[in-house]
Amino acid sequence: MTAPGIGGPDGQGAPISAPQVKEKDVGPATEHPLRYALANELHARPSPRLKAPATCVFVAFKEPRDAANRDRSRDVDHLTQLTTRHGGPRPDPEDSHYQGQLGRHELKWESHTEFVTYMATVPGLPIRPFDPSAAAFFPEEWQIQAPGRRIAAVMVQIDILPEDPAQALERIGEWFARDSLTAVWVLEEAAMIAGDFRIDSDGWMRFALFVRPEVGAGRIGRIVHRLVELETYRAMSMLGLGRARGLSRRLNELEPRLSAIVEGMTDETRAPEAVLHDLLTVSAELEAQAVQHSFRFGATAAYEAIVMDRIAALRESRFHGRQMLTEFMRRRYQPAMRTVKSAEARLKTMIDRAERAGELLRTRVDVQRSAQNQELLSRMDRRADLQLRLQHTVEGLSVVAISYYAVGLLSYALAPLAGGLGLDKSLLIAGLTPVAVLGVWWAIRRIRHRHHGGDL
Repeated sequence: MTAPGIGGPDGQGAPISAPQVKEKDVGPATEHPLRYALANELHARPSPRLKAPATCVFVAFKEPRDAANRDRSRDVDHLTQLTTRHGGPRPDPEDSHYQGQLGRHELKWESHTEFVTYMATVPGLPIRPFDPSAAAFFPEEWQIQAPGRRIAAVMVQIDILPEDPAQALERIGEWFARDSLTAVWVLEEAAMIAGDFRIDSDGWMRFALFVRPEVGAGRIGRIVHRLVELETYRAMSMLGLGRARGLSRRLNELEPRLSAIVEGMTDETRAPEAVLHDLLTVSAELEAQAVQHSFRFGATAAYEAIVMDRIAALRESRFHGRQMLTEFMRRRYQPAMRTVKSAEARLKTMIDRAERAGELLRTRVDVQRSAQNQELLSRMDRRADLQLRLQHTVEGLSVVAISYYAVGLLSYALAPLAGGLGLDKSLLIAGLTPVAVLGVWWAIRRIRHRHHGGDL
């Protein structure tokens, strides 16, 4: 088997042999250690299979603080308490998901980055619509003992769609608040979903699902799964709203201080050190806010994307003129997400402003330092010039002083010779003086020449 080469100038090269896979090379030794685990992850969280009529009860628990780094063994222990209570098989402590039959209920448990979810489904409907007794599978005392706090609690009733869909409309009108009621066809009118996104007096958010008789169990399970995920991720994403409001209040306090620092940079009477201290205080506070909120804001954006993805996956269409999910989210949910994004963008803008203020302050200090250096150099030049003049003066005095002593020594040394020649001592001194002065002057110049590299 051959493959074309690419070495020639026209893109055509001589054929080269393709690598041959030998039978002995195929086996565990060639597999990446995570290949099977990653492939199995695609099938680890299947949707339940449900037949109408049926009831689904769903709860999600989240640690109030630092949920991503929680002790996950506590979640497994809590799950074990539930399976033991209902006589079901114990979960594997290493697994992040669990699915099993516990009496009449089928339980599905999943561990996520910040929360855990429990979904219990049972055939049939309660005597009264959305009767709280349908949630007895999750006892109140067991929920109180959960490692986290309940972030979502959903009850979904699955029923057969009447031949006349208007009859379903009458029923949901009795169950849900009209001002926030959403009712939509999903999956090309294979089913109808209704709900008002309100929490009832027993703490449950309720949805009604009406499916056509021919809709299969797998498809019903996927609709229910997307519906409870929609509510869970909506609740998780809106955790960022409280953070955004708190951050906005803090930024309202810091923004005037930052503006005052920037405006005061032109005040020459204020020391740069004082301005720098104030700027560092504000910058440190902004960076601390960014560290505290970066994970939550990032998670909010991710959860929002999942919410919109789950709505899109339902492929909704209008049901008898009622409000659609996308319309409800656009009016009630998206403003909250825009608030979070606005606070995040404002924080980033203020951090950028603080950085630019630091650059301006650095420029101001550099200019002042350059002026100080220039003044220092000028003073050093004046000092050097004065030293040079003083040096010349000292050299002149040194020539006179050394010459004086040289003439004295020479006069004593040559006095006997002058006496033998009949010369007067004063004439001898007068003759030696210019010679001594010239000699000393020449010797000092030679010494300076040697120390200054020839610069005379």
